Amino acid sequence: MQKHVRKIIRLLIVIVIAIALVPVIQRNNTSESVASTYASVDLKIVNTWQSGGDAFMQVDGTITNNSKTTVDNWKATVPLASSGSVDQSWNMNYDLEGGVLSITGVDYNKSVSPGASITFGMILKNAGDFDVLKAEVYIPGSPTVPDEPEDPEVPDEPEEPAPPVDPSNPTAKPVPPATTDDWLFTDGNKIVDKNGKEVWITGVNWFGYNTGTNIFDGVWACNLNTTISDIADRGFNMLRIPFSSELILQWKNGQYPKANYNDYVNPYLNGMNSLEIFDYVVGQCRANGIKIMIDIHSAETDAAGHFAPLWYTDKISEADYLASLSWMADRYKNDDTIIAYDLKNEPHGAVGDNIKAIWNNSNHPNNWKAVAEKAALAVLSKNPNALVLVEGIQIYPKDINTNRDFTSKNPHDYHNTWWGGNLRGVKDFPIELGKYQNKLVYSPHDYGPAVSAQPWFEKDFTMKSLYEDCWKDNWMFIHDDNIAPLLIGEWGGFMTQPNLKWMTFFRDFLIENRLHHTFWCFNANSGDTGGLVLHDFSTWDEEKYAFVIEALWQKDGKFVGLDQKIPLGSNGISLEEY
Repeated sequence: MQKHVRKIIRLLIVIVIAIALVPVIQRNNTSESVASTYASVDLKIVNTWQSGGDAFMQVDGTITNNSKTTVDNWKATVPLASSGSVDQSWNMNYDLEGGVLSITGVDYNKSVSPGASITFGMILKNAGDFDVLKAEVYIPGSPTVPDEPEDPEVPDEPEEPAPPVDPSNPTAKPVPPATTDDWLFTDGNKIVDKNGKEVWITGVNWFGYNTGTNIFDGVWACNLNTTISDIADRGFNMLRIPFSSELILQWKNGQYPKANYNDYVNPYLNGMNSLEIFDYVVGQCRANGIKIMIDIHSAETDAAGHFAPLWYTDKISEADYLASLSWMADRYKNDDTIIAYDLKNEPHGAVGDNIKAIWNNSNHPNNWKAVAEKAALAVLSKNPNALVLVEGIQIYPKDINTNRDFTSKNPHDYHNTWWGGNLRGVKDFPIELGKYQNKLVYSPHDYGPAVSAQPWFEKDFTMKSLYEDCWKDNWMFIHDDNIAPLLIGEWGGFMTQPNLKWMTFFRDFLIENRLHHTFWCFNANSGDTGGLVLHDFSTWDEEKYAFVIEALWQKDGKFVGLDQKIPLGSNGISLEEY
């Protein structure tokens, strides 16, 4: 993060202007009681800082129309030192001449409806003693004031304005209204849109809502808006967001743990609680054409919470876990930005562990198959349109008839693989969702030798040997037998050998079989895999990205999104365009 010598000035100067609905200059010492009948202008100096010997100042402005008549073509003027200039501006046009800065509206905010407000903002460079008290404002009127006042005309109602951009950060994209036409469905081993057309989910993971940061990790350094836009521009059409059940339950109960972010880089988040910030994230994802998968990554909020093998702990019960899913599904049921729920990240447990996930037809509290069906219904009873993803477990008996209860303590009696990667139980005990069966996706995880040694890495492995020794019987049979779609929720790692060899085989396998996937991960702070960005969370690892881009959904050099209308980022297309 760039270091500036800065001080934050929280200065609110209200300039109240009396307006007689004729274009006459009104000095800003007009009485408040008269001005409140018509309109008011608030200017706020929100930040000052030094950089490279220059002084910078951020100024935000709000114009509120208190009258019963639409205000058209507002204009504000304010003196500016001869050394001063406008470094950036948003939601405004400006002209600087003769030491006077003139500010006017842009197409979508030059008219202010009765009772409404518009906002604008700028960053001034070397503005000296910038004195907002010397500002003059023309409201209503025109950018050029006529010599003689004319009889006012009541203008036509303005057209629907474009969605407003947050003035304190020009990188925010206008947020379109939520829609309900982008839900996805399954058809055999494919995922299709509402028209039955096949789609390809090619996304990325960004964690932090599970760790105690209560926002994405890395927003302590990067600009949230810019980063979401970067993810879209680089072609990831799905964002898998790990959560803890604990955080969701806190939100459900009206408790909002503080989000850890850099308020200098992200001042537009100030004043929002952590749930409001997540709603803001949903909006920016929608604006960029990114869809969201909610992943219950851990029961408790903890960076190491995923080490707990099950969906419940001493602190979070099974009922709590189900309630967290139900609440999220209900809250966002009318917003198809959130189109999928990964019911639980990596249920696991090894041979001999007292607490471990099992998969059978019993009512045992650790039977992930039975609990996954409950969890799916907790989501689908609130939002029957969402996809639900069921991960595997870690071990599965070689003879399910003699060891159905997983009580054998002999390691040779089990097939063992990655946490969440063992879906062998689907052959014997498939997930049954009744009328919701076309919402089911299975979601194994798979990694290379840099994460942990496995028997299939001991020889000179090939794509064929990996398929035969691991992928086929652990999960690929689900695709091969047309049972359901697969979405590989996590894969990735360091670009070192022999891990890169495995990653190359796995990436090519995904492409060859058009398997859905979300790459692990965006975060720089993933200790055993690294991330797509470096530790400033802004600089991309271009070597790794160049590797991953081959497995992203593209057509004619354009990335393909999952929204019917909104294209994916600045170099993408929508499903309708596809």
